[in-house]
Amino acid sequence: MVFELGFIKPLLTNVVLPPAAPLLLAFMGLLLAKKSRKRIGLGLVALSLAALWLLACHGTAVWLARHALPQFQATTADELKTRQVQAIVVLGGGLLLGAPEYGGLPQPAAYTAARLRYGVWLARQSNLPVAFTGGVGWAADGMQPLSEADVAGHVALQDYGFKLRWLETASRDTWENAHLLAPLLLKDGVQRIALVTDAWHMPRSVAAFERAGFIVTPAPMGFAQPIESPLLQWLPSAQGLQISRQVLRECLGLAVARLMPID
Repeated sequence: MVFELGFIKPLLTNVVLPPAAPLLLAFMGLLLAKKSRKRIGLGLVALSLAALWLLACHGTAVWLARHALPQFQATTADELKTRQVQAIVVLGGGLLLGAPEYGGLPQPAAYTAARLRYGVWLARQSNLPVAFTGGVGWAADGMQPLSEADVAGHVALQDYGFKLRWLETASRDTWENAHLLAPLLLKDGVQRIALVTDAWHMPRSVAAFERAGFIVTPAPMGFAQPIESPLLQWLPSAQGLQISRQVLRECLGLAVARLMPID
């Protein structure tokens, strides 16, 4: 049952998150408006469009990131030393399945590339080894020829001259990131880790890795920050919608984890 639900999880997630959710609500409003409930239907359409506008604003995205999720501060190499961290763990964030400019070879998507870069930088500051965890996500559905970890290992060596010590290549989500990487690290006596992922992804990631038996020092990156003038912050943008969507996805994931804990 878990196996089957994993494959429909991306579909369910997309349906309940923006932009699909507000658009489906607007469509329902149009149907109601045509069936003699014009006022209610048009009200739903207006509400849906207003919600979509707000969620697509970068100002809304920043507010959600700072208030809807637990907050973590950036870390330093000195803090990792003080907390006796033994290794840095970088979480995958997706692949570009075929990049024509690289001869059609898979490349790290934006989230993966940013996490990998920060993980390598933090490793050089702290002289700690790095583990990367990421396989083939549920949504790939047979389209992904290589795991995220395999691609990350190649890119780290080729672009940064840095060899990743551990590569976990089978995980499909955050829970599996933690529980499939655990045997590799614990076998080498690694229990205290610094966890690298985007700030909005950190609450769920910390919970997963702590359940897997690790003592976790969060090493967040990719913070949602104001990047435009006040006027532009409240105009819809693809970037604003993407961040809002990621934050709401994490809120949903935390809620599901509380209702249906996996051990």
